[in-house]
Amino acid sequence: MVTYLDAIIAAHRRVAAAAARDEAALEAAAAAAPPARGFAAALGAAGELAVIAEIKRRSPSKGPLAPELDPASLAAAYAAGGAACLSVLTDEDFFGGSPADLAAARAVVDLPVLRKDFTVADADCLEARAMGADAVLLIVAALDDGELRRFVRLAGRLGLDALVEVHDEAELARALDAGATMVGVNQRDLHTFAVDPERAVRVGEAIPDGVVRVAESGVRSPEDLGRLAGAGFHAVLVGEALVTAADPVGALRSLRAGLPGGDRGPVRASPSA
Repeated sequence: MVTYLDAIIAAHRRVAAAAARDEAALEAAAAAAPPARGFAAALGAAGELAVIAEIKRRSPSKGPLAPELDPASLAAAYAAGGAACLSVLTDEDFFGGSPADLAAARAVVDLPVLRKDFTVADADCLEARAMGADAVLLIVAALDDGELRRFVRLAGRLGLDALVEVHDEAELARALDAGATMVGVNQRDLHTFAVDPERAVRVGEAIPDGVVRVAESGVRSPEDLGRLAGAGFHAVLVGEALVTAADPVGALRSLRAGLPGGDRGPVRASPSA
């Protein structure tokens, strides 16, 4: 069965293979970018479960979510609501995003920003740093072991934190073998896009101390945040529940209300911290 992720990654690999990107020029642009703001460090220093607030216009499974959103205004609202970091979709074909969205969001707030996209080539990492991202997404299910290790190392060299996304314990083992220091557990099933609300807690039990732990997908209520904080997570990534809210500031504050600290364990310094 071809999954949503299979189709998206195949499309990105076709583009990467066809594109004649000048990596030397990208290296220079990455070196000239403003210093990274320390994405993982911001999560580890939050003192309670941190929220990574996401900016996206649509999704492959749900269709349009907020097609007319203004990334700068939404980023400012997220900052006012207490977000620790931002996640910005830059994929255009499947999510309606663009690098311009990331630049606009980063320009108006001091929060570190994750480039939420589908990394399949070295040039993708270089572009992320060049456009001002502070972190890059690496999806274990989309990469072989060699690619995963190479991108983790490249991200560190560029000053980017790598959010390494897993869906189960086998993928977690691969992420840790590749040197991941920040792991995201995506609760969305790759075949159906349905959310398993117990996945993060289950997989999170196998994440060692010293690794920043992020729960992704299906986080909608203060009860979700409390449960994940109690399970030792440092952060949650919240998208749909915020971009579809009439009052993003109020929605984010309501999510964060009454958060317990949780026992998340120590966090080791990441390469870009």
